Amino acid sequence: MQNYLTIFINGEPFSCDSSMSLFDILIYFNVEVNSIVVEYNNSIVDKTQFNTLYFNQNDCIELISIVGGG
Repeated sequence: MQNYLTIFINGEPFSCDSSMSLFDILIYFNVEVNSIVVEYNNSIVDKTQFNTLYFNQNDCIELISIVGGG
């Protein structure tokens, strides 16, 4: 049996399986993990937690791209 829940990514609802970690979702969206900052329910997530962070119904994440330049 699969359990689905809705989380919000940059303000948009996204339905995912409850077994998906933050890392799984980033891979699903083809996000370059090393060039992003993730905010989870208003707190910055350390990259070492990407594989162990799982979601609850209505959690919010913001994906912030790091852009280099000069």
